[in-house]
Amino acid sequence: MSRIEEALAKAAQLRSSQTPAAPAGKSVLPPHLPPQVATENIQVTNQLLVMASAPNTPAAEEYRKLKSIIVKQTKGDHFRNMLMVTSSIGGEGKTVTALNLAISLAQEYDHTVLLVDADIRKPSIGSYLGIGSRAGISECLLDGLELKDALIRTGIGKLSLLPAGREVRNPAELFSSQRMKDFLIEIKNRYYDRYIIIDTPPVLPFAETRSLSAIVDGAVLVVKEGLVSLPNITETMDCLKGTNMLGIVYNGATMEQHSERYQYYRQGNA
Repeated sequence: MSRIEEALAKAAQLRSSQTPAAPAGKSVLPPHLPPQVATENIQVTNQLLVMASAPNTPAAEEYRKLKSIIVKQTKGDHFRNMLMVTSSIGGEGKTVTALNLAISLAQEYDHTVLLVDADIRKPSIGSYLGIGSRAGISECLLDGLELKDALIRTGIGKLSLLPAGREVRNPAELFSSQRMKDFLIEIKNRYYDRYIIIDTPPVLPFAETRSLSAIVDGAVLVVKEGLVSLPNITETMDCLKGTNMLGIVYNGATMEQHSERYQYYRQGNA
């Protein structure tokens, strides 16, 4: 054996000795390759998620219009990719709006989407998608769980989900902490080329959303007809003063029955 061949054999032997042995039935990835995030291939059955369950309905078309407005306002010289969807009080349909907007964006060729359930007090995105409780933001912030280990690839277009995680004692303190701010900024910078849609708690009952509003690039306010008062909306707008308000979604609106342009439809109450 020549010296060159001997050197190559020793190098191969050294590499083999440095690679950890895989447990039975498992393989070991090279250290420079990240682990794959498993795809859930979620089958949407909830009729309120019209972008997945009924994409040819008038309601779905309204969400496409909302998506077009959002894209127009957030893309340009600087991509404003982190947005929140909120409401004044509970029951106005913010979660359903956030889900349909995220699905609509994720179904396009040009967009990938990370949907974040930041409503830790009352997380409901998982129930709409038919998945159980999962580790999420709480575990990332409090237990040091890696973000990649909390993400769920839904199989719905290019949509990934970061669940809320377990209930915490003081959500307001957690969300106003520097740890939370750093976490969201890290997500924003890590996924700079994708939309990050955050479903937040309602503004008036809780303090968390006011803290988040200082971090995001823009906000969408959901207002349900007949449920919230004009003074409530005015107070909400005052609370979000300084936030880039991208628009207001008027939810559950009743249109004239004889109108050919509009259709009557009602959405969810999350």
